[in-house]
Amino acid sequence: MVVKGIGIDLIEVERIRRAINRRPVGFRRRVFTPAEWEYCHGGGKVDYAALAARFAAKEAVFKALGCGWRQIPWREVEVQKGALGEPLVRLGPRAQALAREKGIEEILISLSHTREYAVAQVVAQGKE
Repeated sequence: MVVKGIGIDLIEVERIRRAINRRPVGFRRRVFTPAEWEYCHGGGKVDYAALAARFAAKEAVFKALGCGWRQIPWREVEVQKGALGEPLVRLGPRAQALAREKGIEEILISLSHTREYAVAQVVAQGKE
């Protein structure tokens, strides 16, 4: 496998908290899938740092695909939890089509966050 694209994004957790509190339903439905919201909203308490990490992940995936959120809707990129707790990326049909067009077969992702910041790094791989 060869690297076809890379992406990284850093965001302030407070920025996501403000966006969600300003437009609770609109922002959430536009950016996060129901599964992402459920994962970050367990027990009735919103985990803004985890949501910010997912937001950063989507931005990093867009960068690795060489596109932006105007081309691919936010919810076309979903961060899921793997069997060992590792983050995985699931692409929707439009994002999958773009990835195929660019020869991307696999997307690797790493997430991290503190109380103040969230970061995501993505490597898109494919055959030569």
